[in-house]
Amino acid sequence: MAVAASEPTRSPGTSGTTEIPTLPPGDRVPHPIIGLGKPNLDDRAVRWGSWVAALALAWVITARLLPLTGPAWFAITWFVCGLLMIALTTALTGRAVDVTDRVVEALITGAAGIVGFALVSIIVFVVLRGWEPLVHWNFFTEDMAGTGPRDPFTQGGVLHAIVGSLIQIGIAVAITVPLGIGTAVFMTEVGGRFAKVVRTVVEAMTALPSIVAGLFIYAVLIVALGVPKSGLAAALALAVMMLPIIARAADVVLRVVPGNLREASLALGASRWRTVWHVVLPTARPGLATALILGVARGVGETSPVLLTSGAAMFLVADPTDGVMNSLPLYIFSTVRSGEPMAEARAFAAATVLLGLVLVLFVIARLLARPRSNRTRLRHRLGGLVPSFRRTR
Repeated sequence: MAVAASEPTRSPGTSGTTEIPTLPPGDRVPHPIIGLGKPNLDDRAVRWGSWVAALALAWVITARLLPLTGPAWFAITWFVCGLLMIALTTALTGRAVDVTDRVVEALITGAAGIVGFALVSIIVFVVLRGWEPLVHWNFFTEDMAGTGPRDPFTQGGVLHAIVGSLIQIGIAVAITVPLGIGTAVFMTEVGGRFAKVVRTVVEAMTALPSIVAGLFIYAVLIVALGVPKSGLAAALALAVMMLPIIARAADVVLRVVPGNLREASLALGASRWRTVWHVVLPTARPGLATALILGVARGVGETSPVLLTSGAAMFLVADPTDGVMNSLPLYIFSTVRSGEPMAEARAFAAATVLLGLVLVLFVIARLLARPRSNRTRLRHRLGGLVPSFRRTR
């Protein structure tokens, strides 16, 4: 083993010498640590070169060596070969931790790409299958009263289904948001033995199948109490599904709020409910919006509870208590079952409208939850806390 030689040098402003070790010419310089910032030219060349080599190797394996035909097998083989090539090329100049870092990075990037590709492909497929009815304005301004499955696209529309979905989701949100956030506040801020029981029940109801929620409302409201099928019954079924999702997500968000904010509010003389109203809830507002989005995403596309509780109407119904009411998921389900090509095109067009409706609801929820400036938020909180502090004095 070669011993590093040392060369005496004189430091400026000192009378002594400092020995700086130097490596002999034959020794290998340690590989520099790969940083977490922007990759340099060598790193980019290794990554892109590995994927290009994996592309050629995947073609050889699927087209010449093994009977694996089709784009799916080619994509899988390319991805596996890419991981192997990245591991080999990194191991030539790097350490074990560098190999692990780049392989895991490729795995996560590939998983994100697969999810993104699946999402984009689904949206493109739905839009392409339903673009013909979408180009007619009557599809958004008329209902299906008097329109058959073989009638042209210039007749009929999904206005009744759009209005029904908005009414049902609106009622469900009006019921579940105060109950869900109130349940989360009770579990987080109040606590106690009963709070543990409530948390257990909420976690158990999170995995509740949608058909069970529909059967519950059907048995209690329609069979036992004799209430006819209506949009209100469907909204209650959706509320049963959305409530545990919103309560569980809001509970997680409120538990993340720092405890020193609560202590500072109580130190100013504010009561417990003022602390929750003026400090905890405004701080957790973006997270509560995410909880609302999760709940709406769970309920807006459900068909089975709506099928059992609301029924299907081919005409516009604006009163949720006035008989049967249609919705977009139920319209899509009933239209696809007909088997007619034109009816299936209407169903895919309605699915496109449903995707757009969900996107609009998500954007509205995000805009309402957007935090204000720090100065305005601080003035608002102090304005609610300082009067209580003055009264205590």
